[in-house]
Amino acid sequence: MSDTDRTPLPPEAAPGPDGLPFLGSFLENRRDFFAFRDRVAAEYGGIARYELLGQDVFLVTDPDAIRRVLVSENERYVKGELFQRQLRPVLGNGLLNSEGEFWRRQRHLIQPAFAPDRIAGYADMMVETSERTAERWRDGEVRDVHREMMGLTLEIVASALMGVDIRDRTPAIGGALDTVMEESAGGSLLDLLPQWVPTLGREKLREAVVSLDRIVGELVDEKRRALDAGDVAPEDDVVTALLAAEDDEGERMSAEQVRDEVKTLLLAGHETTALSLTFTFHLLARHPEVEERLLDELETELGDEPAGFDTVRDLEYLDQVVTESMRLLPPVHGILREPTGDVELGGYRVPEGTPLAISQWIVHRDPDHYDDPLEFRPERWTEEFESGLHPLAYFPFSSGPRRCVGDRFALLEAKLILATLLRRFAFEVVDPVDLESSLEASITTRPTRPVRMRVHER
Repeated sequence: MSDTDRTPLPPEAAPGPDGLPFLGSFLENRRDFFAFRDRVAAEYGGIARYELLGQDVFLVTDPDAIRRVLVSENERYVKGELFQRQLRPVLGNGLLNSEGEFWRRQRHLIQPAFAPDRIAGYADMMVETSERTAERWRDGEVRDVHREMMGLTLEIVASALMGVDIRDRTPAIGGALDTVMEESAGGSLLDLLPQWVPTLGREKLREAVVSLDRIVGELVDEKRRALDAGDVAPEDDVVTALLAAEDDEGERMSAEQVRDEVKTLLLAGHETTALSLTFTFHLLARHPEVEERLLDELETELGDEPAGFDTVRDLEYLDQVVTESMRLLPPVHGILREPTGDVELGGYRVPEGTPLAISQWIVHRDPDHYDDPLEFRPERWTEEFESGLHPLAYFPFSSGPRRCVGDRFALLEAKLILATLLRRFAFEVVDPVDLESSLEASITTRPTRPVRMRVHER
């Protein structure tokens, strides 16, 4: 038993709003998720507690506590029941929601597919796919940038995963994934009904999962047959690498497990990058001085040459723009964990199995860490500033052993797309409604309406 386990736990309960009988803070949380959490953190501190439908939830925004949960004491926490209820019906036992030794085995098998040399090999494809998207656009037309970026990043991640052009299947895959994100987050009183009770949302989700399983299963089967026939090699694409990967005992993944991992990578690999790009284009349009400085850097460093793996790494201001965008509008607004036993956080007792809502949204906008935190200021990201920043004051890809396996892929993709499209088009905001006021908290931070922007050829 460790010293931590021997330490008596404090009797104090974390502070927080009282809420209504049984409902707790459900209605306020449902009405404006982000405003509610902002208020709770501001009024009750870095470890706060509120109730949702009879369930205590701890809101964790203190970076020291977050580091304990995600990094130094991560073995004492799991994704938990709430997270599993949201995503296990969709992703099975994929990397995002598997636990323990099985997760470690899967991470070990998947990690090589995202090694730096493999990621470098995707760069040209990312640029070519971006150019193909730009060819469809016409000067002066209005585009839903969120939908455009969702389609573009799905094409890219599907190509990297499978090494084939699946544009004929992209609408079906994209539609199914979109339904999954809309319906799996919950937040309705109907979610209190037993799982066997059919609702419109559950039926839509079931149909989306069936469609996704069928399409991905077909693609995996095609790759397995090609691998067995010697027509493809493990280094050709991620799916083939997964099919060929063996653990220390020489065991390979089952077809079902490969399918679960592919679904996980498809979902995680396009949704968050598409959101980051959508937010960045919108922020640049609202801040022309930032856009002008970025364009100057692109022209100076790239000239007429396309962006590439080697050149994009030297674009310092582009890196600052992407970093600042993911700070101000993090595509993943929060992380869920549950302790596997009673623990202490910030001087408060947290019972076993209590959901911990770790909020990037709040931490990234905390004035204790950032001057003028609601301002879009890429130039804040200097080496001096970062050296003084708490390691867990900025964590868009999570942290610790469960940090996103595809973070380098996503960052390269975002930078290459921005560098490619911004030199072809200027983006003008069309709708007067502020983007931030139209965001909702699904599993990710999603716009509730189309993000319409007019594109102008440069």
